[in-house]
Amino acid sequence: MVEWTDQERKIIAGIFANLDYNDIGPKALRRCLIVYPWTQRHFSSYGSINTPEAIQSNQKIADHGIKVLHGLDRAVKNMDNIKAAYTELSILHSEKLHVDPDNFKCLSDCLTIVIAAKLKDAFTADMQATFQKFLAVVVSALGTQYH
Repeated sequence: MVEWTDQERKIIAGIFANLDYNDIGPKALRRCLIVYPWTQRHFSSYGSINTPEAIQSNQKIADHGIKVLHGLDRAVKNMDNIKAAYTELSILHSEKLHVDPDNFKCLSDCLTIVIAAKLKDAFTADMQATFQKFLAVVVSALGTQYH
């Protein structure tokens, strides 16, 4: 069980309250697919993603990035039991989709970079520490069903 201070809860709620999901989600997933090309194997049904340009212009990638970012809303709403909140998604990603659990960490790093770039100086070290703690808990929860 992760302990959250009132300040940490406020920081996480503030980050998500001000996110432009349609901007941040696609940027984070695109960055992940370009920086970590081995993550592309899970998106073969999305059409051509052989080049950074193809990834940048792929609407299915953009849509999935938005979906992933909205998926974090579940954690925001269930901060006291993120592990339980992600049980179904963990099973889906491990047993059906066979996503390498390391990919979740890659995406979380890319999401942090995209948010930092968007917020600039407003993304303080304290805010980053809290956000990365939050993402680490989500990544751990998504990895619980892996054997």
